[in-house]
Amino acid sequence: MSAENVLSVSELTREIREVLQGHIGTVWVEGEISNHRLQGSGHQYFTLKDAGSQLSCVMFRGARSSVRLSDGALVQVHGEISVYEPRGQYQMVVKQVQMKGQGSLQARFEALKRKLYEEGLFDADNKQSVPKYPRVVALVTSPTGAAIQDMLNILTRRAPWIHILVFPVRVQGQGVEHETIRALEMLNDATAYGLPIPDTIVIGRGGGSIEDLWAYNEEALARAIFASAIPVISAVGHEIDFTIADFVADLRAPTPSAAAELLAPDVTEIKRHFDSLSRRLSGQVTTFLDRHEQTLDFMARSALKTAPAYQLQTAEQAVDEMEAHLKEASREQLRTLVDEVQERQQIIAEHHPRIMLMEAAHRLEHQARQVQQSMMHRLERLTDQVSSRAQLIKHLGPESILSRGFSYTTDAHGNVIRDAREVAAGETLVTRLQQGTVKSTVV
Repeated sequence: MSAENVLSVSELTREIREVLQGHIGTVWVEGEISNHRLQGSGHQYFTLKDAGSQLSCVMFRGARSSVRLSDGALVQVHGEISVYEPRGQYQMVVKQVQMKGQGSLQARFEALKRKLYEEGLFDADNKQSVPKYPRVVALVTSPTGAAIQDMLNILTRRAPWIHILVFPVRVQGQGVEHETIRALEMLNDATAYGLPIPDTIVIGRGGGSIEDLWAYNEEALARAIFASAIPVISAVGHEIDFTIADFVADLRAPTPSAAAELLAPDVTEIKRHFDSLSRRLSGQVTTFLDRHEQTLDFMARSALKTAPAYQLQTAEQAVDEMEAHLKEASREQLRTLVDEVQERQQIIAEHHPRIMLMEAAHRLEHQARQVQQSMMHRLERLTDQVSSRAQLIKHLGPESILSRGFSYTTDAHGNVIRDAREVAAGETLVTRLQQGTVKSTVV
C-alpha cells in the first residue's frame, strides 16, 4: 500500500460531503421536529424524525420559514444534504420550512387532555390534600438520576425525621409507564409487601423533550394516579414542561426540588409553631380568669342590695363551677399539649434533631406548671374573699339583730310598723322574735 493512497480523516470527510451534495442535491423531507433549540445567533438546530430514523438539521438565520419551529410539529423541509466536517456528521441544511400538520405526539396529547378533562379527572374537587407534616414519603423515580439526589438532599437537610422510601423505576424509554403504574399499585397496598404506608407519593424526573416525557402522557398512568388513595405529587420535567400526569395529580410541582421543598417544613418553622401555641395558651387562660374575677367582684358589690342568702349561695355555686371548669379546662389543655409534644418528640426521636424538641417540651411543661400554680393561687384568694364577705353579710343581717333581744312588728299583710299612728284599734299585729312570733290585737 503506497502512501499516496492513504487519506486523512479530513480528506475522506470532504469527499463524502462532495458525494452527498453532488448525488442527492436539494430535496424535500417530511418528519417530526424534536430537540429544537434556537441559538443567540439566530441559527436553529433540530432533529427531524419518523418511526424508523432521524436526521440532524440546521437552519441558518435568513432561511424562509412559514411556521415557528417547535418540538412535536410535523413539517416539510427543503434543503440540501451536507456534512459537518468537524464532527464528521451528515446533516441537512434547511432553506425552507412549511407546516405539514400538527405533530402526532402533540395531537395525541391534546386529544387525551380533552378526554380526561371532560371525564372530570382534572377537577379540583377530586384532588386530595397533601399532608403538611408527612412521616413517610415515597419517591418514584430513577435511583441514579439527578432528580433523586436533589430531592434527598433537600428532604434530609430540612426535615431529617421524614422516612424516605425510594421506589426505583425507569424514567425514559420503553416500559416507563408500566413500572410507574406498578409502583403506585404496590405503594397503595404497602402493608401487603412489608413496606411502610406513605403519606404521599412523588413521581419525578428531570426535564427533556416531548418524546423523553411521553410516558407521563399515557392514559393508563393518568388513570392509575387518579385511582391512588395516597396523594400524588407530579414533579416531571422543568417548570415549562407540562404532562398529563401534572393535570391529574393531586399537586403539581414545577421541579423535583420544588416537590421536596413543599414536603419538608424547616425545623425552625416547627419551633416557631410551638412558641406560638404557648403564647396563645397563656393568653387564653389569663383572659378566662380575668373574666370570671370580674363576675365575682360584681356579685360581691351587689350582694347587700338583694337577698343576701341567695346571693351567697349563688356566689358559692359559681365559684365551685368555675373551679371545676377551670381545672377541667386546664387538664384538657395540658392533655392536648402533652399529646402533641409527645407525638412530635416521637417523630424527632426517630430521625433527629432530638435535643431541640426535648428542650421545647421541657419549657412547655414548666410554663404549664407555672400557669396551673398561678390559677390555684388565684382561686384560693377568691375563695377567701367570698368567705370574708359571707361573714360580713351574716353580721349585718336581721338574724344578728334579733339575737340581741330586738324584735320587729308587722301588720297582717307583712308591712313593718314604724309608728303607733299607723295602726287602728282591733287590728291584728305580728311581732317577730329571735325564736318564733307573737300575734296581738290593738286596744
